[in-house]
Amino acid sequence: MNIRTLLLGSVAALSMVSGARAADAIVAAEPEPLEYVRICDAYGAGYFYIPGSETCLKIGGMVRTEGEWKDAYQPDHKIGTFWHTRVELNVDTATDTEYGALKTEMVYRFESSEGINTNKVLFANISIGGFLVGKADSQFSSYPGYAGDIIQDDVISYGPGPINTELNQLTYTYEPGNGFTAMVSLEDSQSASDADYDSGYVQSNGRSWQVSKADHYTPDVVAGLGYKSGMWGIKVVGGYDSIVEEGAIKARIDADFGTFSAFLMGGWNTDGDKLNKYASGYVTDGACPANREELCGWGDWAVWGGVNVAINDKLKGNVQLAYTDSKIFAAAANLQYKPVGGFTIEPEVEYTNWDSTNSDTWAGILRFQRSF
Repeated sequence: MNIRTLLLGSVAALSMVSGARAADAIVAAEPEPLEYVRICDAYGAGYFYIPGSETCLKIGGMVRTEGEWKDAYQPDHKIGTFWHTRVELNVDTATDTEYGALKTEMVYRFESSEGINTNKVLFANISIGGFLVGKADSQFSSYPGYAGDIIQDDVISYGPGPINTELNQLTYTYEPGNGFTAMVSLEDSQSASDADYDSGYVQSNGRSWQVSKADHYTPDVVAGLGYKSGMWGIKVVGGYDSIVEEGAIKARIDADFGTFSAFLMGGWNTDGDKLNKYASGYVTDGACPANREELCGWGDWAVWGGVNVAINDKLKGNVQLAYTDSKIFAAAANLQYKPVGGFTIEPEVEYTNWDSTNSDTWAGILRFQRSF
């Protein structure tokens, strides 16, 4: 009996020890404290802190689809309804440093038109302390401001285009906070080989102007000054094309009266008998006589003007007119209807007249865009 009792007691003790060890094995670890996403409002709406860092991140973009009828840029381009869809993804970062905000801007663009799909890095740049380096729109276009709030605002071009509108650059902008600004930019000049304006646009008019030069080491230069006080603003910008060795100067006045705003911008070409990067044009059939491609550009000068009117909190109207010394006239008008936040429906109609070829055309667009 004693031996039996001893054995039973030993088995019970071993069972208790084994059970205790099994219980120890499944005890859950203490949960890590959660780190919630923090809003970063120092750089504007939409930024949040990347967890575990002091860098702020903003993600946005847009989806756009539009039907186009005819071509406001060239009278002999007999297109029917042209459907175009574009997607852009924007990724921005900002971090506070002893030299000011260290920022990056990245915009990726994807497009589909008539069964052809393309994509590219639209913008990719770094900025700190007033300096910007990387790919961005030419400062000749962006510093004074684009033309009116019109879809086809550059039928009469106000800057580099329609190719090389986004350029690698080193730019410094001075903004002391008293309404005065100043800017200087060294912009990329093409130096891989000798080449003329994109043959896809030149067509039967022959060569337009040289856009690339082999073993070329001089950058293009853009500089500008501006001042804004209250409802009024003025800016002046100049650009020098180091390959053509000519350039252009623009001046712009803006007035904002709240529900009503307007602008007037004028440009001067340093040599009206030549095209250059900053006083360019769309050299296409019907837009200028054969072998007179300079008549597709400004000539000696060009002028743009526009008006925006907020009809109510959901509807805005925009009108833009432009004219050149080479006798090109362009007009456009649209309505921007925003039934809900972030969604825009925009019909636009355009008219262009080219006096040198006695040609004109009407065109139109119906755009739907979701921005986020």
